[in-house]
Amino acid sequence: MTNGLDLALPAGRTWRDWAVDAVLFCAAVFLGMVVLGVVKEQGELSDRAAELDPLLGLVACLALWWRRRFPLAVGLIGLPAVALATSALPAGAVIVTNFALRLRWRQALLTLGAYVVCMVPSGLLLYGRGADLLTDAVFCLAYLLTTFAWGYALRSRRLLLQRLRADAERARAEHERRLADARRGERQAIAREMHDVLAHRISLLSVHAGALAYRTRQAQAGAGPALDSVEVAESAEVIRSNAHEAVEELHEVLHLLRAEDGGEPVSLLPRIEDIGSLIADARATGQPVDFRPELTADAVHELRWQLHRTVYRVAQEGLTNARKHAPGAPVSVCLTGGPGRGLTVEVRNELPAAPGTDEAIPGTGAGLTGLAERVRLDGGTLDHTAADGTFTLCARLPWSAR
Repeated sequence: MTNGLDLALPAGRTWRDWAVDAVLFCAAVFLGMVVLGVVKEQGELSDRAAELDPLLGLVACLALWWRRRFPLAVGLIGLPAVALATSALPAGAVIVTNFALRLRWRQALLTLGAYVVCMVPSGLLLYGRGADLLTDAVFCLAYLLTTFAWGYALRSRRLLLQRLRADAERARAEHERRLADARRGERQAIAREMHDVLAHRISLLSVHAGALAYRTRQAQAGAGPALDSVEVAESAEVIRSNAHEAVEELHEVLHLLRAEDGGEPVSLLPRIEDIGSLIADARATGQPVDFRPELTADAVHELRWQLHRTVYRVAQEGLTNARKHAPGAPVSVCLTGGPGRGLTVEVRNELPAAPGTDEAIPGTGAGLTGLAERVRLDGGTLDHTAADGTFTLCARLPWSAR
C-alpha cells in the first residue's frame, strides 16, 4: 500500500467541491431509485426489505455530503445501508471509493473487510429465501473490489502529484540556494580583486604622499632642504599615475570577472611575467626588493591562467603588507617549482623593530583571509608565520598546465 498520508480535506470546500458533491448526490439518488424500481418489478424483495430499502438508500446518499471530512464515519454509516438496501448500491460505490481514497491503508483494509463480511450473506436478508449465494458473493466481491481499486488508483495518483509538487518545490529551493551561493561567490570574488588592486595602489600612493609630507615637515623645521619644483612635479606625477592605474585596474576587474566564464580573452589578467612590473613599482617607492624567479619561461607559459593570477596576487599582497607594516624593510620574493613539484611563492620581509607609528598605512585585515580563500580554490595552501624577526608568506600550489 502507499504510505499513510492523510488525503482527507479540511472543512472548507471550494465551488468545485460543492458542484462535485451535488452531482454525486443527485446521481446516487437517481440511480438508487432506478435499481430499486427494477428489483421491485422482479418481485425479489421481501415486504419488510421493500419498506426499509428507500430509507436506507436515502441515508447512504445523504452521508455523501460529509464524505470529505469524515471518510471513516461515512464508511461505517453506509455499511448497513449498502448491505441491506439495493437502492444504496450507487451511493455505496462512492462510499467505498471514498474511504479507499482518503483513509490510511490499515483503516481502509479493515473497513473493506467489514463490507465483505456484511454484504456476502446479504442475499438471505434481502430476498428472504436461499437464492444463489455463490452468485451473490461473486457480485458483492466484484462490486467492492472494483470500487476499492478505483479509489486506491485515485489515491496513488494524488500521492504521486503531491510528491511531484514537493520535488518541484525542493528543486526550486535548491535552485534558489545555488543562485544565492553563486551571487555570494561573485561578490566575494569582486571584493578580493578590488582589495588586491586597491591595497597595492593605495599603499604606493600613501608612501609617496608620506614622503612629501615628511620632506615638507623637515624643511619647515630647518632640518633639511625644501622640495624644489622638479621634485614636487615628479612626486605629483607618480601619485597621479598610480591613481590612474588604480582606476584602470578596477575597470578591468569588473569587466574580467564577467568574462571568465563567457569565453572572452583573459590576456589582460595579471600573469606571472607581470610580477616584474610589480617589483619595479615597489622599488620606485624606495622599497628594497630582492626578486628571484626560478621558473623557466616555457613552463610558466603552460600554466593555467588562474594560477598566473593567484601567484601574482600572492606576490602583490606580500609586497603590500611589507610596505604597510614594515616600511623600508628589505623584502625578498622567490618563485620556485616545476611540473610534478608544484609551484611555491614565498615573500619574506624583516619585522619592524618597534610598533608602527600613527603614520602607518591602515589595512582592513581581510587581505590574507581573502588570499587564503583564493589559494584554496586553486587547490593549494597558504601559510604566514612571524619568527626570528622575519615575516614569511608562503603559498604552495599544484602545478596545473592548460
